[in-house]
Amino acid sequence: MNSSDRIRTTRRLSGFVAGVLGIIIVLAATDGYTADTHKLSRPASSEFGLGPRRSASGIYVATIEAQQPLRPRRMQSVRVLIRDAAGVPVDVAVITIDGGMPQHGHGLPTRPRVTQNLGGGAYEIDGLRFNMGGWWEFRLAISGPAGEDAVTFNFDI
Repeated sequence: MNSSDRIRTTRRLSGFVAGVLGIIIVLAATDGYTADTHKLSRPASSEFGLGPRRSASGIYVATIEAQQPLRPRRMQSVRVLIRDAAGVPVDVAVITIDGGMPQHGHGLPTRPRVTQNLGGGAYEIDGLRFNMGGWWEFRLAISGPAGEDAVTFNFDI
């Protein structure tokens, strides 16, 4: 074997070793991530559904209205009704949406957003999609006259 053959062999072996190390690192990271996410336990059954749900600090109460049952693999629109702690509709709120599958460690596959303020504390949310069945969290960050707060809905899709 001449020196150029040895160099090629060494380069191939180095590339192979680097690839194997990369796979080991990814598997080790995934195993740790999976172990952490599978430790999450589902909330009590009383925490599931369309609401009404009190926000984390009790500033707002939110209720989801779905025109059809929420289902996987379908683009959907929902309305959310926002009221303050006294039950008064909140007509001037900024709502951002987040969520995902806590046990799977991924977020929503789309970026739902408020597309219309319908008045009376009602807001239209478009672009909602759940890509599979299971436990989903649907989180709303609400910024309104009474302050900032967040509410979480749990769905079993």
